[in-house]
Amino acid sequence: MAAAKLGAMSSTKILPEADVTPDLSTGDGDHERFSHYADANKITESMVTGIPIRALCGKVWTPSRDPKKYPVCPECKEIYEGLPSGDDD
Repeated sequence: MAAAKLGAMSSTKILPEADVTPDLSTGDGDHERFSHYADANKITESMVTGIPIRALCGKVWTPSRDPKKYPVCPECKEIYEGLPSGDDD
């Protein structure tokens, strides 16, 4: 059996692995370290559907972790405390 002759070989350049995940962060990363305030119904809906929601501070995220394990976002807290109480008095 005769060996088949290979044609000219091209060189393949192997590039180092790169992170191809887009960076969707809009800030300095501190938003990831806090629990955020948002409408309770929207939080529940987002946890079920996976559709991102917007916190009072403007962070867009999909709730997926226990908020009790993280401190409250100071921006969300300040905005929340400045909202009217909702009392009819």
